This record gives sequence, C-alpha cells and structure tokens, in this order.
Amino acid sequence: MDELIYLDNAASTPVDPRVVTAMLPYFTRHYGNPSAIHPMGRRADEALETAREQVAALINCQPEEVIFTSGGTESDNLAISGAAMAGRGRHIITSEIEHHAVLLACHALEKKGFEVTYLPVDSFGQVSPKDVEAAITPQTALVSIMAANNVIGTLQPVAEIGAVCRRQGVIFHTDAVQMAGHLPLDVKRDNIDLLSLSAHKFNGPKGVGILYAKGDVPLAPLILGGGQESGLRSGTENVPGIAGLGLAAGIAALEMQEEAGRVSSLRKKLAEAILGSISGSRLNGHPQKRLPGNLNISFEGVEGEYLSKELAKQGICVSTGSACSSASHEAPYVLLATGLERDLANCSIRLSLGKMTTPEHIQKTADTLSAVVSQIRRQTPVW
Repeated sequence: MDELIYLDNAASTPVDPRVVTAMLPYFTRHYGNPSAIHPMGRRADEALETAREQVAALINCQPEEVIFTSGGTESDNLAISGAAMAGRGRHIITSEIEHHAVLLACHALEKKGFEVTYLPVDSFGQVSPKDVEAAITPQTALVSIMAANNVIGTLQPVAEIGAVCRRQGVIFHTDAVQMAGHLPLDVKRDNIDLLSLSAHKFNGPKGVGILYAKGDVPLAPLILGGGQESGLRSGTENVPGIAGLGLAAGIAALEMQEEAGRVSSLRKKLAEAILGSISGSRLNGHPQKRLPGNLNISFEGVEGEYLSKELAKQGICVSTGSACSSASHEAPYVLLATGLERDLANCSIRLSLGKMTTPEHIQKTADTLSAVVSQIRRQTPVW
C-alpha cells in the first residue's frame, strides 16, 4: 500500500516535530517534580509557567487562569461538575449536540437532582442565542455551548451567547477542543468564563489539556490530593506533555491564520470535487461558518461505516463522525439533531484535513471516493 492519506485530524493530529524536541529534555534531564523546591524541581516548574504563558497568549487570559488537565474530557467534566457543585444554582443549559464529555457530565448531574435544559439546533447545527436567553432562570448555574462541533464542524455564535450570559450573570463555558489552535479565541472579547482545550487536536501530545477558569468563577475540584493547579486539579503535573502543549499553543498563535487559509482552501476544493461528481451527496453542517478542515458529507445508499472501511483499504483514513463513539454503530446524534433523516445520517463520513494534507491528497481522495461509492452502489440492488 502507498503512503496513507490521513484525513481524521478532528480525532487526533500528528505531533509537530518542534513540539517533540521541546518535550524531550523533561523526560531525561529536567525530570524533577515541579512541586519540589530544589533546582530540578524549579526547572520543571519553569516549564509549567512558560506553558501557562503560551496558552494564555493563545486565548487572551491571565496565566494564573490556566489549569492543566489530562485533556478535553477532564476539562469539560471539571467545568460542568465543578461549576455546578460550587453551589450557585440547580439548573444547567447545554445543547443537544455537545461532546459526550459534556452531555454525560450533565446526565450525572441530573441523577444528583439538577435540572438540565438541552437546547435544539437548526438545520446547520447552530444554537440560537435567543433560545439560550429564554432558557435562563434564576436557578441557572451554568451555560455550556461548544465553540465548534466535532462531527459537522459548525461554529457556534459564541460571542453572542457569551454576551447573553454576561448580561444575565450566568457562568458561560465553551468546549473549544476542536477550535483551539485553528481559529482565533478570545475569552475576554467573547465573555467566556470557562474554556476547555486539548493539545492533541492542534499538533501537541495526547494526554494533556487545559481548563481556562476566569479568576472569579467558583469551582469545586474533582480530583483531591496535593493541591496542585491552585487546588483545582491535584496530582503531579505531566511536565513533558505540558511543555509540548505550551509550544503547540505558541506555534498555533504564530501560524494559525496562514494555516487556516491553506486548509480551508483545500477543504473547499475537496467539497467541490465530491459534491460535483458524486450524485446523491450532500454537505452537512454550515456551508460557511465551519472549521477550516472539517468536511462532513452524506452519500445516499452508502452506509458510512462500510464506506470508511472500504476507503481504509485504499489507504485513506476517514471517520464516521466522533472518534469517541465510532464503535457504537448508532446514527450520529449530531446529524439527527439537525433534522437529517436517520438513513441519511447513517450514510455520512467525516473528512478532517490538517497540517500534513496536500493538494495531491485532495485529488487522490476525491478520485478514490468517487470510485468506491460507485462500486458500493453497483453492489446495492436498491440503488
């Protein structure tokens, strides 16, 4: 098989070689515990503080507002459960299309007596700020709406929702795992109180992320122990991973605009090639307000999981939606929430481009996809 074409960057990205280089010393030379007061500990702690500054610059916050975690899931859990258990109210507002890290945290709170409102989305997958405002009650402790959807790539009107929450005095959390490092984020401009991101979504290492927590936002910790991360996330910090996260954030801040333009251009070419040559294909998500590299398409009469397996045989790596739920064999709930019929939702795949994607990859993918879809349809009597 020729070199693999990797179009599953929404699931995970390759670590930038510069990031790998920055991480290596903290495995073998500067391996001290950052809580220690001796020189080895100080060097490790300096790496944490440098990374805090790099992340803070990426999202426009203060370094001390950056809490290091094990990744997006923990950050979402800490934001949802931490804000709820801090004792402000018994009502949470979120949307039907959030990542499972948010939805399941909300389900757990319902079992503890909290009320959760799950807002609908329109046919493009967007939440209405007016719906958010209408759902807020005196008991509302938190609103959690993701910045960009992991399945269909739709961007949410985060600034408008943030403004609504700020006027109403309600804490606003956004899961920015898919958006961070790819499009600009500004927690001050958009009135964001809590924000989650994960390093491996923007060419950093797996197993490390952050929760931005505005200084005056009350949070109850989920992990208790030595009181690291201002008492909000105990446990010895993953120094190599955090150093990698910091540099990945710094690289993204410098290269994001140019890279987003390049990837967006490739995505548009791929979309035009697929939609223009394969009958019965349709784009899912917002046509313009979407992540630069996300392309979710349904193909009538072609089951998405089967199509992804056939493409894998040709060396093309895609997914059927969220990598976290790909083994469930269920229609993507995000697509169903947009009003897409179940049969068509089951006939969708997600192609997500990244730093390693080239024009040659786009052309080969379009040609291969057209051939594979035609072959599957020829084998399908109904089609």
